[in-house]
Amino acid sequence: MNCGGNPAQKCGAGSRMSVYALGDLTVVPVPKSQKTDLPGKWEWKGCLAYDTSRPHRVLDGLTIDSEGTTKKIWKYQSILTKTNSPTECLSRCSRFGFMAGGMEYGSECYCGDVVDIQTNGGTVRPESECSTACPGDPRYLCGSGSRLTWYEWSLTDPLYKWTYASGNAAGSYKFFVPGVVVPLLTTVGVNGKISFIEKQGTGPANSTGAFELDPSLAGDFSKAWRTLRGLKTDVFCSAGLTLPDKAGRQITIGGWSGTSTVSLSCSVPALGGVHHTSWPAMKANSRYAQFGVRLYTPDGSPGTASVNDWQENAAEVKLQKGRWYPSGMIMSNGSMLVVGGEDGSNGAPVPSIEILPQVGPVIEMDWLLRTDPNNLYPFLYVLPGGGIFVGYYNEARILDPATLGTVRTLPQIPGNVNNPGAGRTYPLEGAAMMMPQKAPYTEPVTILLCGGSTTGAATATDNCVSIEPENPSSNWTIERMPSQRVMPCITALPDGTYLIANGAQQGVAGFGLANTPNLNAVLYDPSKPVNQRMTVMANTTIARLYHSEAILMQDGRVLISGSDPQDPKFPQEYRVEVFEPPYALSGLPKPTFTIANKDWAYGSQITITVTSGSTAGMRASLMGAVSSTHGNSMGQRTIFPAISCAGNTCTVTAPPNDRVCPPGWFQLFLLDGPTPSMSTWVRIGGDPAKLGNWPQSKSFTLPGI
Repeated sequence: MNCGGNPAQKCGAGSRMSVYALGDLTVVPVPKSQKTDLPGKWEWKGCLAYDTSRPHRVLDGLTIDSEGTTKKIWKYQSILTKTNSPTECLSRCSRFGFMAGGMEYGSECYCGDVVDIQTNGGTVRPESECSTACPGDPRYLCGSGSRLTWYEWSLTDPLYKWTYASGNAAGSYKFFVPGVVVPLLTTVGVNGKISFIEKQGTGPANSTGAFELDPSLAGDFSKAWRTLRGLKTDVFCSAGLTLPDKAGRQITIGGWSGTSTVSLSCSVPALGGVHHTSWPAMKANSRYAQFGVRLYTPDGSPGTASVNDWQENAAEVKLQKGRWYPSGMIMSNGSMLVVGGEDGSNGAPVPSIEILPQVGPVIEMDWLLRTDPNNLYPFLYVLPGGGIFVGYYNEARILDPATLGTVRTLPQIPGNVNNPGAGRTYPLEGAAMMMPQKAPYTEPVTILLCGGSTTGAATATDNCVSIEPENPSSNWTIERMPSQRVMPCITALPDGTYLIANGAQQGVAGFGLANTPNLNAVLYDPSKPVNQRMTVMANTTIARLYHSEAILMQDGRVLISGSDPQDPKFPQEYRVEVFEPPYALSGLPKPTFTIANKDWAYGSQITITVTSGSTAGMRASLMGAVSSTHGNSMGQRTIFPAISCAGNTCTVTAPPNDRVCPPGWFQLFLLDGPTPSMSTWVRIGGDPAKLGNWPQSKSFTLPGI
């Protein structure tokens, strides 16, 4: 047909178009469903429709499905305006462990599970109803309005295999003792007792804020708990550690900047009329708490009375910067590294690092400033190569221990399948562990992060990620968890496994910000193949949300305590539980042993006498002294040292240096097959920073060197 403006030229015809192009012309065929050359083990299944009249699923007032007013088949939605295609979408789904997925409206990618199709009312429709081309590859179809081009991963080679345990293999939650406090932080002391400290205002008006539990007396409530005194500032969101000095003193660092505590005395008849510092008497000088340095020397032993109290004098011993939500770590030289924090609730960031005892000024860190407020309670580990691993928000790096400058920035930490910006540290709170180190310590160490959440929608994360930070070519490995979890606690067990417990399936950390408690425990076993490491264990009936803790006891059980969400749907939780792992329910006898030398030099050989149990194949594990708060197990480390046995005499070789094993206190367990002994506390590496002579203040009792 001649062109109207120039009859000498042609301008198409009926249902025909004259086509021109700058450069080579790309002719795209009529789009079709991609059924071959798919990534991995994906298989095309068809075209799905869903009932557009079905509303969102809502739990506890929070929408947990996709955006909009209609409930989708799969809740994880990614909008890929320019890049969506079967290859792009399905690769995303399988990377995060999802075995079903599809594309809708061209640009929408959805990931989920096969069971969701039936659960959410999906129906199969003619292939012709999925007719929209993919923007990332217009050769193929990406659904259409309310229609999904649908794919499933082959069940002959599943992306993950979770084990569902039953009976004793699932472990068991059991009530342990009535509580007297909702702890902010718990620490197992070298005296065999467990320290509980609470934030101001959590407990009764006459509370001192500090208590000690003797597990050996848990059957007698009147004797199980001891009130401790001496706290003069509010420990709300402080850090905690066990020092490598010879007394194994406990320290808390930082705290709350609001109405806090001061040293005023009052008489409280409910506690026998004794004079002590109680919360109503602690209402002045709110700035002290953020700078707080508090020390407690554990004394006594299980079944034997303790008498020591906390000691604090903020006028004489304090941090250089006030810090709320900091983290602490014992460095390879025995000093304490203190990292990050904020200047109170919704306050300015404190993006710096300092060392105790004080060495020089604080060092400002741009990466802490840039990622505030999602980097609080960062995860810290001394690496065997000498560097310091720091995990914060969705980033990680290695610091030089001498300069504290960055040696290497690690790849970004993966988030959720539909939100790479999901975080792992408070308030998007997940939990972290260093995986076991085993003699001869030649294998790269691995760091594990589990759970977390997102800003905005507050979608709890359903995966764990791990990396070998000292391996230059290492990237993060993603392992899908059986359920979503924010505010988890992870406890390292003496057999080298990890118990994941507590938290919620929706929300973020904080008061009244989470719903749908996660009542299920998961056991993570790093000795199994990747994506086959998780076993679904027993359930509890108690919601453990914000300010809940989990910590390893000397008998190998896990003490689980706390929950202070300040939400009328979920009460403050005083009840203390224990989780009994399968090895505690097997009926097998615990091995027993005696040891004379409990102060080990690096590389030394230690003689142990086994008094019951088989020494054939016997293993030893060293579990670092932990302070548990906000999903952060400060001090955690699991080491399997070399051990050899002849008859009933075993020789354990101490770890070789302060990088494999920073100086500190460890629970020593012997394992007869799967069954751990009661632990004995040992100190490894001495006190190179001479913390036993610190601080030089009459307000503190010093154990000496």
